[in-house]
Amino acid sequence: MRLYRTRMRNNMSKKNKIDRTALKFNQGSIVLLTGIAFLLDIPWLTAVVAAVLLIDTIIPGTGLFKLLYKHVVKPAGLLKPDPAEENPAPHRFAQGLGAIFLTAAYFSLTVLSLQILGWTLALIVVALAFINLTLNFCAGCFIYFQIEKLRASSRTDLSRSENA
Repeated sequence: MRLYRTRMRNNMSKKNKIDRTALKFNQGSIVLLTGIAFLLDIPWLTAVVAAVLLIDTIIPGTGLFKLLYKHVVKPAGLLKPDPAEENPAPHRFAQGLGAIFLTAAYFSLTVLSLQILGWTLALIVVALAFINLTLNFCAGCFIYFQIEKLRASSRTDLSRSENA
């Protein structure tokens, strides 16, 4: 876990200030709303959460959960900001994966009428967001770093073969 956090902080990509509390609020919102969707069998709510995640992935800072945190929760003093110097790209990647899974869940539930598949996909998102929220392990960020590692390895292998 310590190595994972070190990689997050030492990622060679451009670093920006992020508010970890905003990320936690986002994760909590995902867990709460998608959990309610499952418990009350409300497939359209998965589509709403997917749309929020997708919008914030494409245009960072514009998602409903982040706006709610920024304009209501934080000014009311309900949660304290936790700024950190960190690359936001892995978090956006993870959020995009969540949006894809929830979109697939919605279509499985509504268009394909595959209830087990749809709710399984939605619950995967709930479980991973909950793990990130409680254990500070972002599975999507981990995948992002593995892809970056493979890309770096490919570039190194390519440059070696060109120099041979």
